[in-house]
Amino acid sequence: MTNPEWINRFLQYLRIEKGVAENTVESYRHDLTMYCEHLGRLDVLQVQPTDVSRFLKFLYGRKLKPRSATRAFAAVRGLHKFLIIEGATSENPTSTVEQPRWWKPLPNVLVLEEVDRLLAAPDLATARGLRDRAMLEVLYATGLRVSELAGLDLDAVDRQARVVRVLGKGGKERMVPYGAPAARALDAYLDRRATARGAVFVNRRGGRLSVRSIHTIVRRAARAAGVTRRVSPHTLRHTFATHLLDRGADLRVIQELLGHSRLSTTQRYTHVSMAQLLKTYEAAHPRAAGSASPRQ
Repeated sequence: MTNPEWINRFLQYLRIEKGVAENTVESYRHDLTMYCEHLGRLDVLQVQPTDVSRFLKFLYGRKLKPRSATRAFAAVRGLHKFLIIEGATSENPTSTVEQPRWWKPLPNVLVLEEVDRLLAAPDLATARGLRDRAMLEVLYATGLRVSELAGLDLDAVDRQARVVRVLGKGGKERMVPYGAPAARALDAYLDRRATARGAVFVNRRGGRLSVRSIHTIVRRAARAAGVTRRVSPHTLRHTFATHLLDRGADLRVIQELLGHSRLSTTQRYTHVSMAQLLKTYEAAHPRAAGSASPRQ
């Protein structure tokens, strides 16, 4: 089977078996066609890690936007995993190739004053406001993924111990604590609920809030709080991790709380903290770049 034939087969697999959106499939087609052209006569089944690295350098040379470059790497990695699923090979040349750090954009993080305004935005005189406040508090207090929050059930919340049991990626379970402000907001919301079973966060009909609805609620609160930049549930996850790191939390503790399988994923937050450190230094130090007084 030729390289283009393998690519078509992989894209059909994504479309039919994985239900991947058509626009994503077409984007992958573009990326993998570029990969195929870069490989030339080299059979995709014979690709080595050095070949993948050369392709990454090729992409870097084209000065792609970080999102486009990351997607291209994901497409290549997905193709080689598919070849293993199909039994065409037992080797994945992308498994030892790490995505370059310069393709990983720094997370969008809120400052504490913005967090305070965001959490205070819901109207606590309404049932919806109590729910939204509790949801925002839990997101910031735990750093849960939006899918984890949407899937959170009442029996997974220990209100006395202030801990939630989360089922993360790959079915990995972890326990995440939350603080007193989140506990107060969650208690105020749950004490008005008529049932002690089912989903924690529900809509007006009592059904589980969808991931999309949670995104909408977070955006609505951000607008009400006057936060002009884009805010999503993932923003609160990034903010949770960065604020912990800024206040001295161990990186491995943050890794466990976030449910990251690799420490390298968590280490991206050290770059955020360093950026904030440099910004503060340059603003405050009298002899920082651009602020030094003239010699006497």
